Amino acid sequence: MTRPAVPIADAVATPPRLLSPLVLACLAATWLVWGSTYLAIKFALLSLPPFFQMGTRFLAAGGLLLAWMRWRGAPWPTRRQWRNAVVVGTLMLGGGMGGTAVAEQSVGSGLVVAFIAVVPVMMALLNWAEGRRPRAFEAAGIGVGLAGVLMLTQGAGFRASPAGLLAVAVSSAAWSVGSVLSQRRLRLAPGAMGFASEMLCGGAVLLGVAALTGESPRQPLQPLAVAAWGYLVVFGSLVAFSAYMVLLARAPAALVSSYAFVNPLIAMLLGVAVAGEVVTRYEWAAAGVVVAGVLLLLADRRTPAVAAGTPLKPASCASE
Repeated sequence: MTRPAVPIADAVATPPRLLSPLVLACLAATWLVWGSTYLAIKFALLSLPPFFQMGTRFLAAGGLLLAWMRWRGAPWPTRRQWRNAVVVGTLMLGGGMGGTAVAEQSVGSGLVVAFIAVVPVMMALLNWAEGRRPRAFEAAGIGVGLAGVLMLTQGAGFRASPAGLLAVAVSSAAWSVGSVLSQRRLRLAPGAMGFASEMLCGGAVLLGVAALTGESPRQPLQPLAVAAWGYLVVFGSLVAFSAYMVLLARAPAALVSSYAFVNPLIAMLLGVAVAGEVVTRYEWAAAGVVVAGVLLLLADRRTPAVAAGTPLKPASCASE
């Protein structure tokens, strides 16, 4: 959602031997924490419906982050940056994360994130539509990734829930469009203040949708749902977000982007092991094809880091 703190060329040139324990810890956070947020979303759905859950989550995380940045002396976003945050937040958090939560009401969390892994492919397609011709590895990654998604849609999980498939497709498209716009045309405030403004605006939009659809917490509140919501706010939106920001500044771009193909595997394994979700061999194979497409897309080390979140993002700051 913001450019890396150092030029991509410099980040790519960073030798692996310079990776510090801090960078390794941040990498583990983006892999494990973001990979686990999709299961946390499903647990939170036990008491907190999708738009209400996401709206309150991002308002809480955005408010905490904004207060922290103001305490550190960061300036308020400009009027234009707030306007951009409304558009980007509506797309990435309202459509992206809201759609993800809707999909998880009827589709396993592992399958949802396996589909969402195609977001880097969608972003490459959007860049292509704007005149940036893909290089060989990128073109191969686009083809393989889309083939994997087509395979996923034919699996038992998505065929049993057309509504879930539609929700996750809209979610991925909205997140991709918002990511591309935030990188070029609708720039947010620098650094963490931009993420905070996006979360606040996206959270407000999500709560507006929740009010229009009549969503409210299901009583009595289940402790597991409340704990999952708290995990999403603290670890998914603040800790992992901060880790991602550190990686943007200190790690090679290809390494920063690695969460895009690690998160699906983490999410699917957790869904099966913890929530008892059923993933067929065919769906595992389809997810593997999607991941292979993302790997091809990132194989050229000149490829810029993917916008956070996933979560997707989420993620991103949004990710989850």
